[in-house]
Amino acid sequence: MATFPTSTEHHATKWLAQFVAGSHWEDIPAPVRHEAKRAILNIVGCILGGCRDDATERALAVFDTFSGVREATVIGRVERLDVLSAAFVNAVSSNALDFDDTHPRTVIHPTAPVAPALLALSERQRTTGVQLLHAFILGVEVECRIGNAISPSHYKHGFHITSTCGVLGSAAASAKLLGLDAQHTTWALGHAATQASGLVESITAMSKSTNTGGAARNGMFAAFLAERGFDAAEHALEGQFGFLRVMCERPNLAEITKTLGISWELMQNAYKPYPTGVVLHPVIDACLELRRRHAISADQIERIEVTGHPLLRDRTDRPTPVLGREGRLSVQHSCAVAFLYGAAGMLQFTDSCVNESKVIAIREKVQLNEDASVPAESAYVSVRMMDGAVLTAHVPHMRGSAQRPLSDSDLEAKFRENVSRGASDVGVNRLIDALWSCEQTDDVGQMMKLTTPEVSL
Repeated sequence: MATFPTSTEHHATKWLAQFVAGSHWEDIPAPVRHEAKRAILNIVGCILGGCRDDATERALAVFDTFSGVREATVIGRVERLDVLSAAFVNAVSSNALDFDDTHPRTVIHPTAPVAPALLALSERQRTTGVQLLHAFILGVEVECRIGNAISPSHYKHGFHITSTCGVLGSAAASAKLLGLDAQHTTWALGHAATQASGLVESITAMSKSTNTGGAARNGMFAAFLAERGFDAAEHALEGQFGFLRVMCERPNLAEITKTLGISWELMQNAYKPYPTGVVLHPVIDACLELRRRHAISADQIERIEVTGHPLLRDRTDRPTPVLGREGRLSVQHSCAVAFLYGAAGMLQFTDSCVNESKVIAIREKVQLNEDASVPAESAYVSVRMMDGAVLTAHVPHMRGSAQRPLSDSDLEAKFRENVSRGASDVGVNRLIDALWSCEQTDDVGQMMKLTTPEVSL
């Protein structure tokens, strides 16, 4: 493994490209390899859960009209598309239910822009499971390290960081799978950097998922251009008008190569037990804990007071959602369903649930406070009861985080829940077994057949 200096003032793009192109599977520690399998299992489940979501249906209808050679799977469905289009649609599905994984420090959803590109590309060229996992790990490392360098100001300013950094992760991963050398990988990163886009304003609309889809597709497209010798800026990340300085007022360039190849960002990954924005998870944890501990009945509640990081207000202060996808990003709705139903699963974030009168009544009792000293992965919830009693809970680390991880069996249960919602005609047991053992497969394209309904018939 190459050693890189901590200063990246003039060479961030080149050094990242050298890292990706020069990495060997033997360089990847066993725990990181296993975490990659967990992440891919989780995201395939999310894609299957979202493969018939309205956003996915509409995106597929567009790409089906214009698709080129139909060589890649639309996961969970019988349709096939060209690899660029399949990467887009599968990435839309992966993010449609807000059930995809999160890198807590940056709030990037790291797998959604990277894995769909690699899975599609694996059907265009024969790819082993080792090659898939290796490229995936590197893509996540690139996007998250770049995210570290521009956080938190980049996301706070309104850029959808999953999209802006995800396109770079997709490009790096695709370049690795295509076998590009350091120079061509530099160009792939350059093409990705100049396409980086995505607005937080979009996160309650379907276009949030197009941010993720575009990142997956455009990153692969960037690698295809580079493969053909289509050159790009040599300093696309660190240049005066490069990604880092344009996207952040004071980027910390040392984050790019500090302990590169020694510490792995994938090991910080968090997996969602609830299909909501990740900043809501500690709030839901606290509400469910209070309900269980004190046997709280919703009609006994006078007021619910939530205190969290300012990001909680910025992203989830939506007291009157009318659509399920708005409810997934509403702290008021999340509190209401947690106390009313003792659950925060997919059934609690539908259009019908959001508009239930009893849910609306509890939402009106929620008061949201912000405190910059509270970490984004933490929350305090205080409930005043009708009899004057005050009940409190503090969640320092949300369930699903590295500090309170979901087990492999938890991820399997979540996978099955997703399949039952969106693709019940897929053979779930065979697919789970294949994903856990993908390191042994010599053809990921064959494994992809298990993600379609036809196999289980």
